[in-house]
Amino acid sequence: MFLRMHPAFAETGHRPWPLPRGPWAWRQSWHDLAFVHWPVPAERLEPLVPAGLDLDVRNGVAWIGVVPFHMKGVTHRPLPAVPGLSAFPELNLRTYVRMGDKPGVWFFSLDAANRLAVWTARTLFSLPYVFARMRVTADGDWIRYRSVRLDDPVGLRFEASYRPIGPVFRAERGSLEHWLTERYCLYSVGSGGRLRRAEIHHRPWPLQPAEIDVDSNELLEPHGLSVEGPPAHVLYAQEIAVVVWPLRPA
Repeated sequence: MFLRMHPAFAETGHRPWPLPRGPWAWRQSWHDLAFVHWPVPAERLEPLVPAGLDLDVRNGVAWIGVVPFHMKGVTHRPLPAVPGLSAFPELNLRTYVRMGDKPGVWFFSLDAANRLAVWTARTLFSLPYVFARMRVTADGDWIRYRSVRLDDPVGLRFEASYRPIGPVFRAERGSLEHWLTERYCLYSVGSGGRLRRAEIHHRPWPLQPAEIDVDSNELLEPHGLSVEGPPAHVLYAQEIAVVVWPLRPA
């Protein structure tokens, strides 16, 4: 019963595959999130994707995304949220992959302003989290976002301001918006090079068209990547509740 009471389970029919068996382990909510994307030739990203995963492309083109947001209520079931530990900004650099019939997300890096969260995610999820000094503020309808990495490579920066510019909508299945956002698992490589997958669930994204001014974006440099010009695609989501299952062999 507790499983179904969580707001993430208000809807389940939109999922591309059934809910995982067994109980979810983590709950959290994501706020003031921007999906910031650039198209990238697939041949530039394929060498960065581990064996066993296929780079997911759309019409022959891969996409790389920068996703700034802040989290609240991050805690392991059944523990309560802890003030000062359960809320912090996060910033990820990602692309899209698939294994068989399960498309998901591959993270190049995840910056977070909480050392315990960084340690936990690196230890339990084998994800490339790094610690950063981060600040997120609201200025009217603008979200001002600033991150300076304190772990290697020290000093790497991301600074941007973004805001929604249109009404809330749900992405239509088959659209680019749906392809970029509606993904219900992440992949990582654990000890011994074994691929692992963590399933997630949330209701369909409440998306809005958005605009962004990027003042500094150094996230791609450690991976030998670059993008030219402003983002090709920007979306905003105000809030969504999420649950996460434990990592399992993919």
